[in-house]
Amino acid sequence: MACLFCFSTNPMSKEDMKGKYGEAFQGVADYENKYDITMCQAPKAETACWCKSLFCPCCAMIHMRHKALNHVEPGSGWSNYKCCQGYFGGCCCLQPGKLGESKCPKACMCLESCLCPGAAVSATSNIIRHEYGLGLDKDDIRLLRCSNCLQVLACAASLLNICIDFDGDDMVVCIINAVADITFCCVQGCMSAQVFHEIELRDKAAPTAEKMERDT
Repeated sequence: MACLFCFSTNPMSKEDMKGKYGEAFQGVADYENKYDITMCQAPKAETACWCKSLFCPCCAMIHMRHKALNHVEPGSGWSNYKCCQGYFGGCCCLQPGKLGESKCPKACMCLESCLCPGAAVSATSNIIRHEYGLGLDKDDIRLLRCSNCLQVLACAASLLNICIDFDGDDMVVCIINAVADITFCCVQGCMSAQVFHEIELRDKAAPTAEKMERDT
């Protein structure tokens, strides 16, 4: 955990939000409200959800996407689903909303969670962020930057391992990849648990708000 403090908590700059992936967070950067808990607090606040997301990430991502979609529009099922909810663009002929999601949403979501787990969990989080105008907490920014940095380091190490040969290089690369993968799994679990907590909190508050409206 100490290494987290090496990363900046500054909000994303305009440079960070360039490109099709950065654009997904353009609105988020301006939101002042925050999730009820940070991602660092999620494992303690929603331990069961975090553990399920950690040990069975794909199933958790599918469940949380369905939960988020039906929280925003109750009873909609999978009718509003599309690949990554359109937040992360597409590639060539592979464009969100044009991949057969309307015919086989569950199958498409299964593929999304297996092939693009990072984008899948981020898209679910963005659904709730945009619905309630929730920005990124400082702890969230630091945690995401740490995870992304480790992924880049693991990729660089794997590429260098192809070009440079020395005693123990395979072991070093394996260790770096293992650290990056474990960190990613923990972070995506934190993000799912954070979303779960927010949805449960909003669902519990909804009947109270409706009652107050009727009384007035």
